[in-house]
Amino acid sequence: MAYETLLVEIDGPVGIITLNRPDALNALSRKLCAEVADQLGKWNGDAAISCVIITGAGRAFAAGADIKEMAPQSYMDVYKADMFAGFEHAVSSFRKPIVAAVNGFALGGGCELAMLCDFILASETAKFGQPEINLGVMPGIGGTQRLTRLVGKSKAMEMCLTGRMMDAAEAERAGLVSRVLPADQLMDEAKKVAKKIAAASQPIAMMTKEAVNAAYETTLHQGLAFERRLFHAMFATDDQKEGMSAFVEKRPAQFKQQ
Repeated sequence: MAYETLLVEIDGPVGIITLNRPDALNALSRKLCAEVADQLGKWNGDAAISCVIITGAGRAFAAGADIKEMAPQSYMDVYKADMFAGFEHAVSSFRKPIVAAVNGFALGGGCELAMLCDFILASETAKFGQPEINLGVMPGIGGTQRLTRLVGKSKAMEMCLTGRMMDAAEAERAGLVSRVLPADQLMDEAKKVAKKIAAASQPIAMMTKEAVNAAYETTLHQGLAFERRLFHAMFATDDQKEGMSAFVEKRPAQFKQQ
């Protein structure tokens, strides 16, 4: 299916979504959000896709929501439509790993989309920020919540209250970004990482994602219990038997994805 605001590519077991509104710095319009949600919905149930990369075309990952589209909306318009809730849920509930490859600006909703992904690889030119306060609003797709959990209260509070941008080096130091790469190496490394993830057992990778995400939702005691139960459950899978047998026999594992 051809989308109006996305480019979609499949590279073996890796699905790649490129936000493709470069003239608008890939601003998150209703159409773009719906198309991202639609594509992720298709890949959620596609066993051939084991990992996803989300990136942006041109000078930005995504420079925020589409303000021209949002500006005339009333409270009742956004409340009844539950603005951004479906988009946020489509990304956050996606069961397979998602890598954000951030090139250039990731501001407002763009920063929030990057944080919705499972980890961020950033180019040296990447800039992150929540500048919504300059528009008379605050972040609305998790910026006050996920940013605080990732970088701490003080830095998140400063960014949300002042709109200050964080460059890639600071984002890595603060824990927002996993790694910073030269711009011309970003997508090659993102694909390499995604294929590494895809080479593992898909069910085990999905359970691992659940366990890491649970660390943000539960107490340490509850999280440890959840992790242990998932770990025990993995011994009922064919892939655990294959992975450990391959290690003992000193050969590459051939996972059955079950």
